[in-house]
Amino acid sequence: MRKTFKYRIYLQNGQRRILNTMLEECRWVYNQTLEAREFAYKNRTTCGLYDTQAMLPNWKATRPSLKLVHSQVLQNVQVRVDLAFQAFFRRVKEGAEEVGYPRFKGKGRYDSITYPQYGNGVRLEGNRLIVSKVGAVHVVLHRPVEGAPKTVTLRRARTGKWYVSFSCEVEPSRLPASPHVVGVDMGLESFLTTSNGEQVDNPRFYRRDEADLKRVQKLKDAAKNAQRWNENRRRKQALAHIHERIAHRRDDFAHKRSRELVARFQVIAFEELEPQQMGRSRGMRKSIRDVAWTQLIQHTCAKAEEAGRTVVLVNPRNTSKMCSSCGELVEKDLSVRVHTCPHCGLVLDRDQNAAINILRLGLQALRL
Repeated sequence: MRKTFKYRIYLQNGQRRILNTMLEECRWVYNQTLEAREFAYKNRTTCGLYDTQAMLPNWKATRPSLKLVHSQVLQNVQVRVDLAFQAFFRRVKEGAEEVGYPRFKGKGRYDSITYPQYGNGVRLEGNRLIVSKVGAVHVVLHRPVEGAPKTVTLRRARTGKWYVSFSCEVEPSRLPASPHVVGVDMGLESFLTTSNGEQVDNPRFYRRDEADLKRVQKLKDAAKNAQRWNENRRRKQALAHIHERIAHRRDDFAHKRSRELVARFQVIAFEELEPQQMGRSRGMRKSIRDVAWTQLIQHTCAKAEEAGRTVVLVNPRNTSKMCSSCGELVEKDLSVRVHTCPHCGLVLDRDQNAAINILRLGLQALRL
């Protein structure tokens, strides 16, 4: 199976300038490729991946700065355009409301380059990453790289930090079979509630730092209105750092909770949620984005695949209303936190009742 290992890298000023130039050259190739594909699409002619890759030699002849970028990196840029069009055509075929036509990249909006073959243009020697045209780059190897590296991606964060990701082929590390199963209900009052009654508090990472965001945003707007461009740039960088801090805390939290679930349970059942379609008010939608339920599910699925566990997603319809004891539907508002069944007399925490229903549906789906 494939597993990705991500590390922080530290660049010298000259190396940073070279990599930033590479990103701009890749952005130019992306936009040129998109333009060629768009022209063919509008004129109902064929222009696929190999057709655009055949254009690269001519582009290099007219734009010598492209020679700064490794040839396979440029080819990967065109692979990204091809994947964007494949996704677009798939959504059109499925009749999606928003088909998401591929868009051109503005200045500074292209932030990663990928070497499709490890050892061809990039390799790791100890704690140094040897990159073609760039030289030796210091890598903070906070954990060893496992397996055989296949592809390498260098990415620039919004804060200006750089990271390297190794996609490696590894042997799955199976855990001993567990006799325990669990249903997980995710909410806003508690981050999650399990079918056996355990709860994890909602950390509310965005809400915790919202005051800092508002303060820096106010200073940034004042600097922009007064045309103090250097100060505006610094405030913009400060905003990016706060958002990055929130994202890292949220990701770390999701990784730890998913690891705990996978370590304990053989079968883990979640609701198949669509958070972007949930929330009645602006504040509620903000809280839903902050809690990041899908992030936990994605991390759990990835860890379960490696550990030999099973994750099942069930339809969330009526999981909160249905009584986990008798199966009757009990209407209740979101403010009602206790499930009280008038038919069988069951009194139970609302979220635990939903988690029991989720587990039952998950086990039923596995038996089909």
